[in-house]
Amino acid sequence: MTASSSSIPDSTLPPTKLWAVTSRTIVFGAIGAALYGVLGIFSFVIPGTQVSIRPAIALIPFIGIRFGPVAGFFVGAVGNAIVDQLTGAGFVTYWNWSLANGLTGLLAGVIAYYWRERPQTAPQLVRAGLIGVVSAVLGLLFTITDLLLGVKFGYWLGVEYGLAVLSTGIINLIITPALDRVWKPLQNLTGR
Repeated sequence: MTASSSSIPDSTLPPTKLWAVTSRTIVFGAIGAALYGVLGIFSFVIPGTQVSIRPAIALIPFIGIRFGPVAGFFVGAVGNAIVDQLTGAGFVTYWNWSLANGLTGLLAGVIAYYWRERPQTAPQLVRAGLIGVVSAVLGLLFTITDLLLGVKFGYWLGVEYGLAVLSTGIINLIITPALDRVWKPLQNLTGR
């Protein structure tokens, strides 16, 4: 008896499948970027900083976990650029933050690919939350490029990166597992 490729769990597929760009990847990446772009305008700026608390940011690791690193990167990078355009910040000003959010989605997809999902609900929720936090901590490190723009290291570490990781980590720890849980009954409709 041989197993068809559709019955093999994602974590046992060859790594080339991890980076495949399919119509499914493009569609869910575009939908995720549009959702994040529109919902991301509902954010709250931390007083005295330029760091925003965006509940919609949980979409980035969620899309990475469920649809792979390519879709996750697209949602983070393009979705953040859309938010910046809609809020008047412009892409050029915060280009590195868009790439950092893209890296967050990419890392969430890679981590989820290698960290097998358990059939029980509680470990699935913990897995989704931890992937969201770890991918944000690592992906947002790219914002160190703010130092090239004249930001002092202490300010970047304590205010920009520190507050962004704290707020994004808390959001991802709570909302990413909730999105993942809501997605479970719908996943068969999309083939994943």
